[in-house]
Amino acid sequence: MSLKKWFVNGRYGALVQSVMPAVLAVVLAIGHEGFNVWLSLLAVVGVECAHLALNLSDDYFDYKADMLADRINVVRKGFKAYTAKYPYLTDGTATVGDLKKAIALFSLVAIVCGIVILIFRGWPVVVIAAVTAFLGVFYSAPPLKLGFHGMGELIIGIVFGPLLMMGVYFAACGAIEPSVVWLSVPVGLLVVNILFTHSYIDNVGDGESEKLTLSGLLRTDRANLAMSFILNFLPSVLVVLAVILGRVPWPYLFTLLVLPRNIWLFWSLVKFSRKEEIPLEKPAWYLGNMGKWELYRKMGLDWYLIRWLTARNALSLFCLILIVVTLVLLFTA
Repeated sequence: MSLKKWFVNGRYGALVQSVMPAVLAVVLAIGHEGFNVWLSLLAVVGVECAHLALNLSDDYFDYKADMLADRINVVRKGFKAYTAKYPYLTDGTATVGDLKKAIALFSLVAIVCGIVILIFRGWPVVVIAAVTAFLGVFYSAPPLKLGFHGMGELIIGIVFGPLLMMGVYFAACGAIEPSVVWLSVPVGLLVVNILFTHSYIDNVGDGESEKLTLSGLLRTDRANLAMSFILNFLPSVLVVLAVILGRVPWPYLFTLLVLPRNIWLFWSLVKFSRKEEIPLEKPAWYLGNMGKWELYRKMGLDWYLIRWLTARNALSLFCLILIVVTLVLLFTA
């Protein structure tokens, strides 16, 4: 199987949740005395390869646990469940051995990138990378399987928010500034929002697999909607607070333009909790890129992907606005 196919199998569409925070961290580092463009690019490449390796590892452990069979069983009972899991293994396109090789390849590239950065930046890179790798691997891997005990969403938020941004920023310029930490928190919350949205609308399927997600831990619709409200709107509140406290420049308030997506997503989950349908024929333009929408509809995944993609697009727009604003401020100073 070609490398391009393994990018597809590794769910390259989900790389937005790592590449946007990584690029944001690099842009924030521009202008710092120790900024190095080559180490910045190396850090971004390493992060993306690590993300692909983790996605494929997640497929491997889900396949070993036969989670697809659990979801098919849920559908047979009359419930909705996400059934497009590791299709390349179920259709015979690739073997488990092929999957292991792909995981090893992406992991090796990430490790090599980390070693080069270590040589130039020193031991803090090792600490950040080690914590990130531990949490990422044991998200799905036994014996911890952190993602099966109600902690998965929060862990991924920490990995792709504060840890990722501080790690890439340090690789880019050899320091960590308070403003990066401030911004990494709302970014992490928006990453959590992607996974939480996924787990809430697929809670029945996860439950059949005995996977306890944050949504399952909260149990009731009221508690889940309260969490959705927090994850959708707290990031904007934190940016406003950071501006008021003088931690970040006021133009960062343009991130409030992401609120229409957050509002729609929360509304759609309220509808989901009431078992009420939402319009799926043509997603509203302000929700962002919906990919191959007609194909998703034919596959019967539109009910799931419109919410997942909106959550993903909220994160990408939030980061994009910060990137553009930072560059404008940098070049007009």
